[in-house]
Amino acid sequence: MQVQPYLFFEGRCDEAVEFYKQTLGAKVNARMTFADNPDAGKGGEGCQPGAGAQDKVMHLEFQVGDSIILASDGQCSNQPAFQGFGLAITFPDKAGVEKAFNGLKEGGQVLMPLDKTFFAEQFGMVADRFGIMWMLLTAPK
Repeated sequence: MQVQPYLFFEGRCDEAVEFYKQTLGAKVNARMTFADNPDAGKGGEGCQPGAGAQDKVMHLEFQVGDSIILASDGQCSNQPAFQGFGLAITFPDKAGVEKAFNGLKEGGQVLMPLDKTFFAEQFGMVADRFGIMWMLLTAPK
């Protein structure tokens, strides 16, 4: 059994995944638009996009390192609300954490600058341009 995060970007899923490809080296494993849905119109209200959103992402699976993250454009409301959680990544070296942190902060907000802590060689927190909070660290030696 696994628990996987499922992120609803409310119309910005493709943009977000392209950003994560550049900043985190993400890879897309699967992508389905609402137009690709073989059961279109048969699901409940939650399975239908907003008007004119057939080309938006119904379901997407992307990978960062060994982790799988699921995503969608959801209801395409253009009002994503990511609160009450963060995604944490442990990097093997300082160069990796610095590159990711600097990329994620572009258009976002630094919540805690990268710095040495009692539990990590470097640790920092950033909310990216989509509102996802990331906690980035390198493990202590």
